[in-house]
Amino acid sequence: MARTGVFICHCGTNIGGTVDVSKVLEAAKSMPTVAYVDDNTYSCSEPGQASIHDAIIENRLDRVVIGCCSPRMHENTFRKTVATAGINPYLLEISNIREHCSWVHGDDKEAATDKAIELVRMAVAKVASLEPLFSRQVGLTKRALVIGGGIAGIQAALDIANADYEVVLVEREPSIGGRMAQLDKTFPTLDCSACILAPKMVDVAQHPNITLLTYAEVQDVKGFVGNFEVNILQKARKVDHIKCTGCGTCWQKCLERTPSEFNLEMGKRSAIYIPFPQAVPLKPVIDTEHCAHFKYLEAKEEGRDLPDCNICQQLCPVSAIDYEQEDQIISERFGAIIVATGYQTFDHSVYHEYGSGRYADVITGLHLERLLSASGPTGGEVIRPSDGLLPKTVVFVSCVGSRDEQKGRAYCSKVCCMYMAKQAIMLKEHDPEVQCYIFYIDIRAGGKDFEEFARRAQEEYGTLYLRGRISKIYQEGKKLIVCGEDSLIGRPVEIAADLVVLATGMEPSIGAAELAQRLKISYDTNNFFIEAHPKLRPVETNTDGIFLAGSCIGPRDIPESVAQGGAAAAKVAALFSQDVLTTDPMVATIDPMLCSGCLLCTQVCPFNAIDTQVTRDGRTIALVNETMCKGCGLCVASCRFGAADLRGFTQQQILAQVTSLWR
Repeated sequence: MARTGVFICHCGTNIGGTVDVSKVLEAAKSMPTVAYVDDNTYSCSEPGQASIHDAIIENRLDRVVIGCCSPRMHENTFRKTVATAGINPYLLEISNIREHCSWVHGDDKEAATDKAIELVRMAVAKVASLEPLFSRQVGLTKRALVIGGGIAGIQAALDIANADYEVVLVEREPSIGGRMAQLDKTFPTLDCSACILAPKMVDVAQHPNITLLTYAEVQDVKGFVGNFEVNILQKARKVDHIKCTGCGTCWQKCLERTPSEFNLEMGKRSAIYIPFPQAVPLKPVIDTEHCAHFKYLEAKEEGRDLPDCNICQQLCPVSAIDYEQEDQIISERFGAIIVATGYQTFDHSVYHEYGSGRYADVITGLHLERLLSASGPTGGEVIRPSDGLLPKTVVFVSCVGSRDEQKGRAYCSKVCCMYMAKQAIMLKEHDPEVQCYIFYIDIRAGGKDFEEFARRAQEEYGTLYLRGRISKIYQEGKKLIVCGEDSLIGRPVEIAADLVVLATGMEPSIGAAELAQRLKISYDTNNFFIEAHPKLRPVETNTDGIFLAGSCIGPRDIPESVAQGGAAAAKVAALFSQDVLTTDPMVATIDPMLCSGCLLCTQVCPFNAIDTQVTRDGRTIALVNETMCKGCGLCVASCRFGAADLRGFTQQQILAQVTSLWR
């Protein structure tokens, strides 16, 4: 007969302040199979674990129930504790009497205590029917995939490569660098963005352990931690990057011009192009939509007459132009994946009161970054897009798309207050006659030296901060009339501005939700990826072997993105330090004698962990791939014939919990 030990944690006052622990212990003594009871102030502490360990040995216990907080927090901790005492780690049951009891019934201590007793009773009934489970070991591919070539992805790739592991860095744009490459300077130190980013970009290109795949996208992901199978779509560049030397002849001589995406369509680029002068790799791609040669081929098929152009092919000294190049699918195996897909800026056109694209001199903060940049469309000269004149009065509007549940996003984008202060300082340094106004809701400057930086913008550079919302912006002659309020003095304000800058917020990159579905990781209602635990596992996901870094999780500034890139790389390096991986045995099983072959389980499984096999008598049945299974239980819930079951949560074990209440 089982000998069960019941240990109740006070969790300081989290449990003990609501639940009468002594009463729970007294009730537990009379429960079937219970041979020992005890309590601890903090069971997860070293003394608490030691007392559980000693009690198991001294009282010859073979099952353990711990009444404490969520198993998500400490189940692995207590499994290690009971294992050191000689018990199979899966003969442990956690009764969650904190989140499920004390925290939700703090206003009724007697009812909370009664409920805690019942929760412990159910755990005791279940643990008596548990069976020992044993892990398996699988091999490990020590290669990492980093998705996204912004600063977070770059840092992650470099750190993994420097740990002497192979890395493949995939970036869907023609160059790495991400949003940071579009910035002129960074707050609060006003470092040149390109000066601190470009060396890291070059390091990526030159590192022997890094394979760089630009102009590429992850198309399909299968497998599990240590053994991911990934298909990568390498889009046709129409340029052979092995032959190309990046001499620049082709893009300098190209006659076709189209708006530059990198400069937010404020300047032109050629049809064969590099996005910006410091691009890595410094090798071009051909934009087939605007290339005269491909327009000629399309017109020829339609029976129209257009002049042909192949000047880039004629002038290329190494014959690197390949008009016949096609898209390719590259299949690779990886042991771990880091997702660092970054962000895009909010589409401000939904704010009709701000002009919504009708006024040329209403621009976004990112537009202003490109105007301020020496490599931008104006060579660093800030001019009005409408007439090319120098603006003298500049109005910034904060929280465009942020902290707005009606038209934008409910969350704060975190960096907008700081980049408005930065741009106000830079405008004043650029032209001492410029006067900047910032309409704000709150000044959120929570980083190191941020508050001092925002104060400098006001005290040293004369930026006027007006606390209030903007009601509308309209054109009057060459001026933009900004109508708002200053709630600190309680009166409306009108400013005749030469230039209006909208501080647009951050939102996930295009295709973030689709990528999350391919990777089988969670994402929230805003399409930001969700961490396994926001405090204790901030760069991990609930899918083992897949990690997160940077603004794909939520708004981040550059230092945070770099730190998370390094943290994710450290997790990968720790994973790769093992020769084999140990699997969790709490997975689904399918009884082949009960399986009808309907295969509904294969449709509901979010991890593609269920295969099929044909039996000797010709039946097609489902078969669980235990290495890929995460034990979510969806197949069990969907199985009409009761063939699917879940180890550690079998139907008999759950039934034992339910019937224990019928005393």
